[in-house]
Amino acid sequence: MIALMTTTSNSAFPKNFVWGVATSAFQIEGASEADGKGPSIWDDFCRIPGAIQDASDGRVACDHYHRWAADLDLIAGLGVDAYRFSVSWPRVQPLGSGAFNEKGFEFYERLVDGMLARGLKPYLTLNHWDLPSALQATGGWENRDTVQRFVDYACEVARRLGDRVVSICTHNEPWVVAVLGNQIGNFAPGIKSRAVSLQVAHHLLLSHGRALTALRDQGCKSELGIVLNLAPTHAATDSEADQAKARLDDGTGLRWYLDPLLKGEYPADVLAHLGADAPKVLPGDLALIKVPLDFLGINYYMRSVSSAGEPWDVKSSGREITDMGWEVYPQGLTELLLRLHHDYTMPPIYITENGAAFQDEVVDGRVHDLRRQTYIANHIEAVAEAMRQGVRVNGYFVWSLLDNFEWASGYAKRFGIVRVDYDTQERTLKDSALWYRAFLSEQKRKGM
Repeated sequence: MIALMTTTSNSAFPKNFVWGVATSAFQIEGASEADGKGPSIWDDFCRIPGAIQDASDGRVACDHYHRWAADLDLIAGLGVDAYRFSVSWPRVQPLGSGAFNEKGFEFYERLVDGMLARGLKPYLTLNHWDLPSALQATGGWENRDTVQRFVDYACEVARRLGDRVVSICTHNEPWVVAVLGNQIGNFAPGIKSRAVSLQVAHHLLLSHGRALTALRDQGCKSELGIVLNLAPTHAATDSEADQAKARLDDGTGLRWYLDPLLKGEYPADVLAHLGADAPKVLPGDLALIKVPLDFLGINYYMRSVSSAGEPWDVKSSGREITDMGWEVYPQGLTELLLRLHHDYTMPPIYITENGAAFQDEVVDGRVHDLRRQTYIANHIEAVAEAMRQGVRVNGYFVWSLLDNFEWASGYAKRFGIVRVDYDTQERTLKDSALWYRAFLSEQKRKGM
């Protein structure tokens, strides 16, 4: 039985609460070689046989590069306040250093100005995983020099767009870049080394801190922060072994990123566990990482369940499972927000991604995606519950606006509240989009 929340206690959401939708450059833009764009590590990864589930790539994706105006019209028609998007680093600086690409910047100038003309607040992400290939050739994020390259890039983007964007996020989900990209290797660049992964994580955090300092020094007025994928970690059983594993997994997944950002230190228990694989941290690095945040973005999809023995079987929970094989667990978002509220001195929070992949069917021109609609509604209610208990949350963004290139899954998984026919590029509002539009209209009516 799917419980559908049709109304939310709107008193939890103040009038200035930001409602939005989110995408990322590589997943939707296409035009992978247009107008001087350089290759990214994801362009390279897509060429590895077997790397992408359906053997696809991002060369066309949703063709947003050419269809941006119509897509912005679609976003504005949903009644949202804001659009979270990312800049493709290799589109605006093909080699990740040196000359900038004017045609690439012209695209983002048009995009941002188009948002403003439609009354949409631009929320910009600098790094949503598409590192320029030329930088990976010199070591990628394992190479400390990439930190400076990122700072230079961030400063140029802010110089050109910072007067018009509400918010600038340095990195989206550094855990994914570090662990999936450089330890497990099922994401770009496909490296399998725990030691490399941890050095990558440190350099991502260091580049974040240094970029924020540099942006403030040059007078950037946008809200500045970072986005992490976070989840509560539960032990599969009450056994001592499972409890210990859950504590360690919480350390590597959550505290490894939040502790340096908010406390200026890496968790001692995780450092002890890592031994020789721990990253090289130079004197002063942690002070540079722990710069004040104007906001913390949180991407939430599911809880984490830890087992010291055989991997936990998600089907054993008896709960609904998405097309990604992820358990639907909205109460975990409330739990996470309350835990952060109690354990850290938190900056303002945005839920920068939340959504679900399900198999969709088009029937008479409609997509009846009740499960996605329910997922979004119940997670909004989870945010409301946390706010009623004192957590400050400033906004919520649905992932994703469009069906798109879902990384290693290719086009096999659909997260969008708008369906994309990849043969024709036709966009169709799913029932979840219609529900979200109606929900936001009601929120605004009550807030008058």
